[in-house]
Amino acid sequence: MSIDYPAVLKLKTEGAPYSWSDREVMLYALGIGMGADPLNERELQFVNEAFATPKPLKVVPSFASVCVWGARPGAIDLNRVMLVDVGRDITFHKPVPAVATVTADARVHGVYDKGKEKGAIIQNEIVVSDCDLDKMVTIISSTFARGDGGFGGPSEGMLELHQVPRRAPDRSVHIPIRLDQALIYRLSGDRNPLHSDPEFARRAGFPKPILHGMCTYGLTCRAVLQTYADYDPSAFRRHRVRFSAPVFPGDIITVNLWKDGDSISFEAHVREREVIVAKNGQTVLG
Repeated sequence: MSIDYPAVLKLKTEGAPYSWSDREVMLYALGIGMGADPLNERELQFVNEAFATPKPLKVVPSFASVCVWGARPGAIDLNRVMLVDVGRDITFHKPVPAVATVTADARVHGVYDKGKEKGAIIQNEIVVSDCDLDKMVTIISSTFARGDGGFGGPSEGMLELHQVPRRAPDRSVHIPIRLDQALIYRLSGDRNPLHSDPEFARRAGFPKPILHGMCTYGLTCRAVLQTYADYDPSAFRRHRVRFSAPVFPGDIITVNLWKDGDSISFEAHVREREVIVAKNGQTVLG
């Protein structure tokens, strides 16, 4: 298998229809651990549509990462066993509603060659628009194709990474990962057996199934949502992060946060394993 460069840059799809309901919104929120305390009424607003006093269901901003799950610019010949998600950068043009019918345009944003034995980075752009064709979100996804380097493409030109401050964090949030969290999260779209099948995970070089990178993305969104955003999804303008190491069910993630005006920088650690699992994180609030 080899990436056909530069022909791969021409791949795109336009106007693909998608829709979701409050069921998908609540399932996603449960998949990133919201509602673990069923008496926490601030989190219940993301996982429960039924109240004695009616309250509108809130949507976790990072639900945008799965709202058009499966949207792709086209097929790229890759070694699927060696694929891992390495980052997401979502710009919010308007709040994501609890129920919607939308269209998605997808294109290859860039493909970068790290070398024959080092793999490749593939970045896709997906623009989600509402029924009035107004942009809702723009998603830049980054995938590490560990077995597909050496195709002759460029090694530089990727989007510049956000640098977190070097001072001590302003706040920290500790989030335990349930043993069954990947099994719940996968119901939001990503059925990759790397996250659910022990044998498949071992073949891919991991001792056991790992948590989805996009679940980690949602966990960092939760950390900002409950601290600096006051549980207001409409405050999010951008949320981006790079995944730097796998998270395993049973881990406890510590998200360190720094506030500089409307920019919230963050980094996620698993202290017990002394590893940084998410780097270069930034949320822009407004």
